[in-house]
Amino acid sequence: MALDVTIPLSVLDTAPLSAGQTSADALAATTRLAQAADTLGYRRFWVAEHHAMPMVASTSPGVLVAHLAAATRDIRVGSGGVMLPNHPALVVAEQFAMLEALHPGRIDLGIGRAPGANPATAAALRRTVDGLGAEDFPAELVDVLALLGIRLGPTAPSATARRLTATPEATSSPEPWLLGSSLFSAQLAGELGLPYSYAHHFATGRTLQAAQTYRQAFRPSTVLDAPRLMVSASVLVADTEEEAQHLAGPSRVMTLALRTDRPLAPVVSPDEAERLLAGLDPQQAADFFAQSPGTQVATTPDRAVEELAALVDRTGADELMVTGTAFDVADRERTLAALAARWPGMATAAA
Repeated sequence: MALDVTIPLSVLDTAPLSAGQTSADALAATTRLAQAADTLGYRRFWVAEHHAMPMVASTSPGVLVAHLAAATRDIRVGSGGVMLPNHPALVVAEQFAMLEALHPGRIDLGIGRAPGANPATAAALRRTVDGLGAEDFPAELVDVLALLGIRLGPTAPSATARRLTATPEATSSPEPWLLGSSLFSAQLAGELGLPYSYAHHFATGRTLQAAQTYRQAFRPSTVLDAPRLMVSASVLVADTEEEAQHLAGPSRVMTLALRTDRPLAPVVSPDEAERLLAGLDPQQAADFFAQSPGTQVATTPDRAVEELAALVDRTGADELMVTGTAFDVADRERTLAALAARWPGMATAAA
């Protein structure tokens, strides 16, 4: 299958914490991965926002983005994403205006609607339950962008956002993206004329419908003249199918815990994952992982590129973002290197 050489590859990371690691270890691994992605020619490196999760060290995207931007040279660095219900619009705008001033032309502001936390944690983040409802999200999104100097045509920001600014004399703005895993977010991104990143790596059932909804709803804006869609996929590669499936075992254990309300824990080793999964009923496990595979693409490098190309072909995506859960960051580094070496337009940089 021929690939469109204009389709860039990017990376999403959660700073996963493996068994026996500290938060410092996990963040050091994320830094190492971002530097590898930068060297290999990936377009973007995004970090997530999750709270009170024992296997995730990325709790504050703004802080981590500042560190990663300073530790890399060319790659765009951003949030994948800031969970807007957790934060006042002005706080988000000020953080990312400062990041853009520090690293002009390299900062992405990806914004999401989910809290990324349980209700008690979400309330603690904002010190109130007010403003945490999904119905407030579109207006708050417009306010964040207005505070950054990004006006979306006829959509009016609040009086407060019209009166204030996120930084005294901005020379550029971070690149805004709306993130989502629902048709609501796809519709909103289209109506506002924003780039849209769909979380296919954990919400596969409506990917094509979301892509269609986004394009049909799209209206040109001061940000975009035409739709720009990015989709994500979870990927791990190895020399053999068997080894790739073995390395993907920890992601299956994590997915099982997340989807079945089992106790959450740091990422286990592949051998421990194999032991834990062996205790499941074979048919029930097969049915569950058919719907929630943990790692969607766990195979050899050439086969992985074929599967990712097929995803691009189905969705018509303009960009592709890869992510993955692995016990050892070296396995993710090898995955990024293998994909870059085979992805048209990146092979020169990867070499």
